[in-house]
Amino acid sequence: MKQQTKSPIKLFIIAAIVMAAVSLALMLLSGARESNSTYITIDPETVELVQLQPPQDGDPIAIVDTTLGEFRFVLYPDRSPLAVKNFTELAESGYYDGTYVFNSESGAYSAAGCPQKSGSLPEGYDTSRELITRELSQDLWPFRGAVMSLNSTVDRGFKEYLLGGGDYYNGSRFALINTVELTDEEKTELTENSAVEGLGQAFAELGGIPNFSQQMTVIGQTYEGLDVIEALASLETSDNGIYKIPVDDIMINSVVISTYSSGENGSTGE
Repeated sequence: MKQQTKSPIKLFIIAAIVMAAVSLALMLLSGARESNSTYITIDPETVELVQLQPPQDGDPIAIVDTTLGEFRFVLYPDRSPLAVKNFTELAESGYYDGTYVFNSESGAYSAAGCPQKSGSLPEGYDTSRELITRELSQDLWPFRGAVMSLNSTVDRGFKEYLLGGGDYYNGSRFALINTVELTDEEKTELTENSAVEGLGQAFAELGGIPNFSQQMTVIGQTYEGLDVIEALASLETSDNGIYKIPVDDIMINSVVISTYSSGENGSTGE
């Protein structure tokens, strides 16, 4: 498939993302940060980088068939129970069948799971599905292959408008993380300034978007089909002012919720 040529403006945007990613990641890796109105304290001694572990027999997974191929990711209902429940129920109802990949961001990530190509939700949609309280975990990070629930809205009072913060919610649409490009110097900074053993090294070796850390709910990690994740993030697009919408219709054909089985090609139906 023909890919969009990166313009100087796009290259500047990518560079800005990378610079922001490194600076924010260094703050995150130091131990703790304020996440809007919610504090998440990172305890370096107890962080478990579960996304670096292979799925185990019986783990819940999602099998996603797209226009560009299939990818599979393990779900984390123990760490993001509300978002995983919302995603699973929508998938099992057939909601995601025939939905669009509606954003493809310069090789860094894509966004999918919307019934309309514009990325906006249709009239009459069950808005309760978009009011899932955001869940943040010190064990889950935006590594390459992470699947994250997109933030849908924020509830702010006057104080939050003045000082920042608010209660954040996510919904049905989800982001598929590929990676920003990091220089060797930036990788070294991430690794050497990480208070959490292995965290900076994981970003440096696996890729991802450090700037998204503790900003959205992580629901899963891709273990098969990373080439599809990369392809979805690298499409020819047209900018509608909100999203970079793929020129060609790129679809989520189906999402099947299953369980992982090492003996049966990765999964077994429920």
